[in-house]
Amino acid sequence: MKDTAIKVGVVTDQSGPLSVMGIANANVAKMVINDINANGGILGRHVELVLEDSATTDSVAEARAAKLVERDKVDVVLGGIYSSTRQAIKRAAVEKAGKLYIYPEQYEGQECHPLIFCTGPVPAQQLEPTIPWLMRQTGAKKFYLPSADYIWPHIMNKKVRELVTANGGEIVGEEYFPMDHADYGKTVEEIMSSGAEVVFNTTVPPGVGPFLEQLHNAGFRKRGGYLMCTYFEENILPLFPAEHVNGLYGCLDYYQSVSDPFSKQLLARYNQLNPGGAKFTGGSAATGMYRGLKLWQAAVIEAGSLKQDDVIKALDHARIAEGPGGPASMVPRQHHVRLNMYVAQVANGTLNVVKSLGAFEPKECVQGVS
Repeated sequence: MKDTAIKVGVVTDQSGPLSVMGIANANVAKMVINDINANGGILGRHVELVLEDSATTDSVAEARAAKLVERDKVDVVLGGIYSSTRQAIKRAAVEKAGKLYIYPEQYEGQECHPLIFCTGPVPAQQLEPTIPWLMRQTGAKKFYLPSADYIWPHIMNKKVRELVTANGGEIVGEEYFPMDHADYGKTVEEIMSSGAEVVFNTTVPPGVGPFLEQLHNAGFRKRGGYLMCTYFEENILPLFPAEHVNGLYGCLDYYQSVSDPFSKQLLARYNQLNPGGAKFTGGSAATGMYRGLKLWQAAVIEAGSLKQDDVIKALDHARIAEGPGGPASMVPRQHHVRLNMYVAQVANGTLNVVKSLGAFEPKECVQGVS
């Protein structure tokens, strides 16, 4: 009977500026749920995906999450890319409805709610191994931090400052701009005159395009400067002229050039199902969506029921032996995952893994400890 179906709610940006990412998330959710059902469902029950478009608008995301929990009576909610979207979904699904919520995107960390689990990388994983590696690899000591003015860049930059100074370097500039800021002339002049060797960029669309263009035109890379931006991945890369991003370093839990057999098999299956469409990538939260659904499935199977308290207890230590980029395990009481991390560099329009860093702990807050 239809009312015995397990319902999974996904809120993601299938329209608006983040649609290339949100569509990838929707595609992953469909793929995973279809595979689960093809293998007999969960606990012998069919799994129904209830997919909602948040249209890259936080108020829409909040309304769609409310619909999922109030009208559709879903058993779990997943989705959201921007941190502000996570907060919108959290208000409706978690704070008002008390529903389990899994957030799949890389982000600034510090989400510490007993009903929220996060399945993307956080600063300890993206930066703690990468900044020292980059400094050793390049010999660079001077960093400049051009940034969008919201929570993620502020927290990332605080961590970068700690790591750079601990490794004998210095921050020679740190600036914040509105997301749609377009005139970076003064900042680029400062970068060039300060002797900055690394630009650690956290400007975001739409402002990042003008910034990268102006930095390129000033000759920063040509004079030997290094560019790093942790969120660059295969959906974002084609949005920019190749010469503006050539040589850029990134660090994520997965790139399409990761070579382990399961990652290659998963990518081939996704591409077969979604030819020419939004790509399966790390920075687009597609990897976090995959592992979020699979970790939740493992937790429900261990719990033996959909009773939320039992599922949360099992999810607290859930693990998957295979996933994009490698295995993943929820760190008990942290509600974040231990992940393999990779450094990639842009060359000829592609992101190539140049360093497999290994698995790293999220080092997030411990639940129940203030």
